[in-house]
Amino acid sequence: MQTTNTVLMVRPAAFYANPQTLHSNSFQKHIENSVDTTYQAQIAFDQYSEVLRQAGIHVVIIEDGLINETPDSIFPNNWLSTSNDASVFTYPMEALNRRRERRPEILNKLCHEFIVNKHIDLSPFEKQGFYFEGTGVLILEHDHQKAFVCRSTRSAELVGQEYSKLSGYELFWFNATDRNGKSIYHTNVMMSLGTRFAVVCLESIHDELERNQLINLLEVCGKTIIDVSYEQMENFSCNILELKNTNNEPVYAMSTRAWNAFNPEQQKLISDYAHLALAPIDVIEDLGGGGARCMLAEIFLQRHSDEESTWK
Repeated sequence: MQTTNTVLMVRPAAFYANPQTLHSNSFQKHIENSVDTTYQAQIAFDQYSEVLRQAGIHVVIIEDGLINETPDSIFPNNWLSTSNDASVFTYPMEALNRRRERRPEILNKLCHEFIVNKHIDLSPFEKQGFYFEGTGVLILEHDHQKAFVCRSTRSAELVGQEYSKLSGYELFWFNATDRNGKSIYHTNVMMSLGTRFAVVCLESIHDELERNQLINLLEVCGKTIIDVSYEQMENFSCNILELKNTNNEPVYAMSTRAWNAFNPEQQKLISDYAHLALAPIDVIEDLGGGGARCMLAEIFLQRHSDEESTWK
């Protein structure tokens, strides 16, 4: 099952450009934080979550609290992932203040609402200086149990090996850099996998052998490749996520900026295949260096019952 109809989102309480992530995240823009940054992010968040609901996606929203001092809490997919075998993974985070995003009450609510048989906590690797930031670094192909990971300070191979052993997914590692030659911090800003398409910035992979191996593996997995340029990638056209609605129809969630970055031919490929859930989240992309996909933690778990969600 490549896609889900349920996602978890965390509404920000204090959103600003995280100074602890600037060194490795070249997608963050150096913009002076203003007093209304959080308010602007909350408006963008609310618009995006409502667009998803209107598209037929179940959206579980958690409210962050000021006391947590977690400016990147809006990106929960970096510390949390779920599997349809009733497993929950939590991950080691590079930035010290991002580690506080792993809130026990979120996991407790998850277990209360959904069937969870196993919690695999990889966060202790932080003590050894090894990080592996969830589906930020992991691009998962569920039907073939493959995962694609670009190397960075946030994707330690030691942790990846442990994830592979515990999950059964085979990892394909490669190097990807931005136009200035800096390692791309998260795979999900240069690659997205859905049921039919692989949206990927191939020019960011400079090693010809690795690039060809990636192309071949994607084709073996049955994907049609939509190759995007550096400029499109910088506008978050890879930071998108295919979901499915309550009618089991495909839905692509992305920012308005990302959609506008696709050329007409690419837009036709996507819109002919799936419904679109679009929202302007520029302030989040600019200050957070992450986009529409980063804001969504997919829930592949089965509910305890078909009753209405008790999440607040």
